[in-house]
Amino acid sequence: MGMGNRRVTVKVPASTANLGPGFDSLGMALSLYAWIEMSEAGSGETSFQLFGDGMDQLPKDKSNLLYKVAQMVFKEAGANVPELNIAMYSEIPLARGLGSSASAIIGALVAANALIGSPLSKDKLFQMATAMEGHPDNVAASLFGGIVVSAWDGEAAQVARIEPPEALRTLVAIPAFHLLTEKARHALPSEVSMADAVFNVGRSSLLVAALAGGELALIRHAMKDKLHQPYRAALIPGMAEILERAADFGALGVALSGAGPTLIAFVDAASSEKGELERFLQATLQKEGIASECQWLAPALSGAEVTAETVSPSSGDKSGAFGLSPALLERIKGEVNA
Repeated sequence: MGMGNRRVTVKVPASTANLGPGFDSLGMALSLYAWIEMSEAGSGETSFQLFGDGMDQLPKDKSNLLYKVAQMVFKEAGANVPELNIAMYSEIPLARGLGSSASAIIGALVAANALIGSPLSKDKLFQMATAMEGHPDNVAASLFGGIVVSAWDGEAAQVARIEPPEALRTLVAIPAFHLLTEKARHALPSEVSMADAVFNVGRSSLLVAALAGGELALIRHAMKDKLHQPYRAALIPGMAEILERAADFGALGVALSGAGPTLIAFVDAASSEKGELERFLQATLQKEGIASECQWLAPALSGAEVTAETVSPSSGDKSGAFGLSPALLERIKGEVNA
């Protein structure tokens, strides 16, 4: 298949990071997705079709993150593809703590690599993504799927993947406001006490063991945190009460998803209290004047998935519903959660 008539599509999951105590190290892929389509524009100019929550706010020129990431791949691989047709549909809300930037980075890395025949290994893409994000938890989850335990020393990242317990489900409460990761990080202290560090090491270790062994009853104790959530609670009214009381409404455990403002509860799939928990989360935020949307999500077992096809020169340029190419729409219309 020649690159000139290759079109690749990547389906990449959202992610939740930290899982409470595992700051910048624990993550999990979630069954909420973005689709990125990429092909060479040939003699034409680079074009963008961006659709989904908040996507109209993003640039449609070569300053776009998807284009810039793709060019990094081409440079690393010694390829030259200056003009691209890029389409993206995302159901992952922006700046809500569900890994929207990580999914875009992973989707663009995988798509660009596949477009030129996949010369870069998955580990190489992981290393590049970690350096771009500055931490490995979200990108590892979106790339590898499942639950990930990762570490980065500023030069090299390592990751181990855990298969999520079959009975694990999540409920996310997504407040109707954005919280940029940079702002959430500014809320953190530059130093923490030895006691708090030891507390988190114990809880994080217990959480990994509980998830790996399917010991769901331990999650309530393991998801507690003293490194970042107490300092970020002031940015999200209602969060402190939710962290304290969600277990009384059937949650196995609850945490701030990434930098927030989304809150995520772990739930046993067999629980009879799902409705009560959902009402508690929304009512607690509503008391603070915050509207929210709740979604039930399963862990995504697969990370980024790529498909490639041969297309005729004219087949990728026409727009269908969502403004996407008919080929992409046809592939995703049965998968979109909307």
